[in-house]
Amino acid sequence: MTQAFYSGTIGIQTHQTGMDILADNLANTNAIGFRGSNVEFSSMLERQINTGSGSSSVNSSVGVGVQVQTSALDLGQGELILTDSSTDLAIDGDGWFGIEGKNQRLYTRNGVFKFDSARDLVTPDGYHLIGTLGNNISGETLTNELTKIDITDVKQQTPLNFPLELNYPAVPTGKSSFFGNLGVSDEKRVMSAKAVDPQGQKNIIKLTFTKSTTQPDIGISWDVKAQVSSPSGDVLDTQNGVALFDKKGGLLSSSVPNVNNNGSSVQIDLGSGGYGGVISTSLPITASSSSDGLEGGTLLGYDINEVGEIVATFTNGRQSAVGKVALFHFQNDQGLEKTQNSRFKAGVNSGKPLFFREKESNAYVAGATLRRFNLENSNVKLEEGLTEIIIMQRAYDANAKSITTADQMIQKALQM
Repeated sequence: MTQAFYSGTIGIQTHQTGMDILADNLANTNAIGFRGSNVEFSSMLERQINTGSGSSSVNSSVGVGVQVQTSALDLGQGELILTDSSTDLAIDGDGWFGIEGKNQRLYTRNGVFKFDSARDLVTPDGYHLIGTLGNNISGETLTNELTKIDITDVKQQTPLNFPLELNYPAVPTGKSSFFGNLGVSDEKRVMSAKAVDPQGQKNIIKLTFTKSTTQPDIGISWDVKAQVSSPSGDVLDTQNGVALFDKKGGLLSSSVPNVNNNGSSVQIDLGSGGYGGVISTSLPITASSSSDGLEGGTLLGYDINEVGEIVATFTNGRQSAVGKVALFHFQNDQGLEKTQNSRFKAGVNSGKPLFFREKESNAYVAGATLRRFNLENSNVKLEEGLTEIIIMQRAYDANAKSITTADQMIQKALQM
């Protein structure tokens, strides 16, 4: 009878722990990224009762109570919630975000991130999101425009920090191409194009066509004056050449040399011959041009695209990837050690963080889908949690009843 006291007392303590865990689950049904826990019990040591027959099929053991074996992490997917922020991220599948701060690296499914005043991608309480940097920024200058970034080794992941100010350097114009019809009458024709110089300024290249004094026996010859001017009208360079056309107006040759665009050489392209560029026919007069090169730009802001890349957008209309969010995996997620409600740290039983590799290319892959404008809600289901806590409460009551019953039996025994 005295054993009933011990078994009942241990049962009460054990199921109280179970109710605490279930209550914590229920309290976090709306906590973003929360992972619930499942309570698992096991019997304590048992004592064998001596029986008259060693071959008896009846179980003659007496248990001494129950204990909490473990509190297993529920790794089920939580419901995705739509938001209005492109920096809100949800992992659809296996994986963890890595965050770093206060001299520790943690892992979470809570994807509430934002760019702070220093343009760093952080959690609301200041932990930096971990990922791969594009290594295409030097100081405050973009050194290379990237359309994609591949995740590097786990050990190379760093906080996603970006400069507050970032410049897209100008790409000087190397060639200006001209198109159109000069006509056949003896009148001046003008074509123009814009050309970016090494300083990022857009200058004007103007071609003035004048019929040559001496004309060939067959075809038409035009004298060409190429002049480069700044936006304020200052002449930067002037070159002269001749454009020769056949009897049908197709370009035969051009001797217009390159012009100096404030420090860079620009090729004047009138076409490669025939009718693909400038022509001289009796058709209506037209003129157009195009130039390569790109004017410089300043940073408008950072954003995150659908594959987790951080993209910088500039005032010149260009974009470049500058970093990528990493998704970490573990050999045993159950071995992660909880530090806060939705944050964990790697433990001895979880193993070190790792990345999945693609079988064909052996490149690192996410192993899950990253959803922008979404957050993952707690994976605790309210209806299941309430059912479990009712079962736990009844088990608690049963243990309490066993103590009361044992007390009554002892009183009866003493009265006898």
